[in-house]
Amino acid sequence: MSDTLSKTPGAKAAPRISFVSLGCPKALVDSERIITRLRAEGYELTKSHAGADAVVVNTCGFLDSAKRESLEAIGAGLSENGKVIVTGCMGAQPEEIRAAFPNVLAITGPQAYESVLEAVHEAAPPAHDPFVDLVPPQGVKLTPRHYAYLKISEGCNNTCSFCIIPDLRGKLVSRSAADVLREAEKLVKAGVKELLVISQDTSAYGVDVKYAESMWGDRAVRARFLDLSRELGSLGAWVRLHYVYPYPHVDDVIELMAEGLVLPYIDVPFQHASPKVLKAMKRPGNQDKTLERVRRWREICPDLAIRSTFIVGFPGETEEDFEMLLEWLREAKLDRVGAFKYEPVKGAAANDLGLPLVSDEEKDRRYKRFMETQQAISARILKNKVGKRVQAIIDEAGPTVSKGRTKSDAPDIDGSIHIASRRPLRAGDIVSVKVERADAYDLFGVAV
Repeated sequence: MSDTLSKTPGAKAAPRISFVSLGCPKALVDSERIITRLRAEGYELTKSHAGADAVVVNTCGFLDSAKRESLEAIGAGLSENGKVIVTGCMGAQPEEIRAAFPNVLAITGPQAYESVLEAVHEAAPPAHDPFVDLVPPQGVKLTPRHYAYLKISEGCNNTCSFCIIPDLRGKLVSRSAADVLREAEKLVKAGVKELLVISQDTSAYGVDVKYAESMWGDRAVRARFLDLSRELGSLGAWVRLHYVYPYPHVDDVIELMAEGLVLPYIDVPFQHASPKVLKAMKRPGNQDKTLERVRRWREICPDLAIRSTFIVGFPGETEEDFEMLLEWLREAKLDRVGAFKYEPVKGAAANDLGLPLVSDEEKDRRYKRFMETQQAISARILKNKVGKRVQAIIDEAGPTVSKGRTKSDAPDIDGSIHIASRRPLRAGDIVSVKVERADAYDLFGVAV
């Protein structure tokens, strides 16, 4: 693109921006939106801070470890370039950034797209050539071409005691169903084979707008989790649902999975199993009935894969609470599980509960026991797939062995399937695979 611009008589060289995106997929979508706007205005992206006209760092502020990573990225940008613009969750509380780096050009909070663009314009005015088409209809994506994250809402109405996301990103704000579906349609037309639906609380989608209807094509679609899932499933791509709280109405969406309209996969952040700990966490939904709900979902859709995340070492968690969590895990037999050792977050209500803290040594011990328990469960589940045929989407093509994912696996957070094939496979291909062996996390098979 820069060569084209340099050969245009009288055209200025396009300003170059180095972009660092940290944090969760929701932050990644924010980065994609900012980058799309920058590219539409003629900016180029560069992987090197050195020589760029400015550096933009999209920060994460959820945990202290994430804040440290964000501050390190800001420091690197200042050291290698000198002009740094900070945005994202950590930007919602700018004092810590200013204290460490008073020379950053600007600090904005999450979703503050206009403020980021204004700061970039100030640091490096655009040199847009209106005769050059810089942006594809689906926008600029930071994911591989064959899958994309689809954010359906911003913010969250929950008040979990360990979390400050509502303070950083505000209350729930749902996009209209038509707006979401138009974006999804553009992505599928551009070659996206898998849509990963994300938000802070996906199953609460539409509550804030009272499930308002909007026109998509020739019909009105309500802003309801069920209605949106059904329409997304009609587009012909894999639809994977993330961050779904276990509310009763989720049962209806599981029925769509049983029908094959939506992938039989659900990502539910259970976080714990002890009623006492869940109460201290202020988790929403009928958390004491989660096992009953899991059983109900599997009755509706026997092939359902459930993934979740848990926190070990929350303040006040006793050995009895932790043993209850392990027993719950053995009974639930979740397909994919991740765990975090509790970290106190500045500003979180959990800091003021007055509960006894779990030592770092005990957190480490419980984390290890938790992961060993889940590893055994995962190994048994995957072993049962040996000899069966599964569908897989290719992420990385190889000359003889390619790496992909089954319907039970989301990118970056779940396992993989390693596929031997005599015919060439390409990223984005969806193939049938006979599973020949398994370990605790991955499958191995042959394309058929």
